[in-house]
Amino acid sequence: MTNRPQPNWRSLLFVPVTAERFVAKAHTRGADAIILDLEDSILPAHKDAARSALAAAVPRVAQSGADVVVRINRPLTLAIPDIAAAVIPGVAALMLPKVMGPEHVRLLSEVVAEHEAAQGMEIGHTRFLALIESPAALPHLFAIAAEPRMAGMSVGGEDMATELGALPSADSMYVFAMQGLAAARAAGILPMGSMGQLAKIDDLDSYRAGLQRGRALGFTTAACIHPLHVPIINEEYGASAAELDRARRLIAAFEAANAGAVAFEGSMVDLPVVERARRLVDRAAAWHKAGA
Repeated sequence: MTNRPQPNWRSLLFVPVTAERFVAKAHTRGADAIILDLEDSILPAHKDAARSALAAAVPRVAQSGADVVVRINRPLTLAIPDIAAAVIPGVAALMLPKVMGPEHVRLLSEVVAEHEAAQGMEIGHTRFLALIESPAALPHLFAIAAEPRMAGMSVGGEDMATELGALPSADSMYVFAMQGLAAARAAGILPMGSMGQLAKIDDLDSYRAGLQRGRALGFTTAACIHPLHVPIINEEYGASAAELDRARRLIAAFEAANAGAVAFEGSMVDLPVVERARRLVDRAAAWHKAGA
């Protein structure tokens, strides 16, 4: 399988693929990626219509430069036809809900590879984003994250909280989210999530605070269901012009000193600090500015 570059997404916006008014405006929202949803936002009776609408929706939501992700359904009877519809050149990744373990990922990867081959696509073109939503999957986080198609992973959410008998909150998800973050970092994929309240979509101050806490803990990427959340994610999981300027100057000062540590603007800077600055600069180079 080809070793393709990893995406550097900050924000991913969910859009129900059959909701015309959302599809029509998706490219104006400024998200780094649009998630065309075939799962929770689509009623069972409308699944076939959603698959049929997918091919036409992909170029529309991507027209300003956003990448396209498709969230498929978990049951194999739905996942197989979802994959058949979603594995096309314009789709960068599939979001896999309720992932159970690496064998589950490998099974879906085999199906995806068959469709890539049938269309003459490069094997490995279609990346995976894993949603870990069950306690039974927690022992397998590192193995899931290490699967070749993986580009990102998120742990927690309403389903996880329900199975734990907990209310979904930053407190109830903290331990498991951090385990997922560690697994994602070890595998070199995107650690997805935030540490805010999950249900209050209209409390933008609380939403921002959760992202600020998430960034401080190491998260880089978040998915959202409301367009108002996109610019907040891009700001909190991105970098301002001032932050990027400081990072570049810090890197330059360290490299010019040719030493293990250097004084920079009142602080001692060593290699781990420089690596964080380099990572920020590298990520920023790949961010889409579509609609922003």
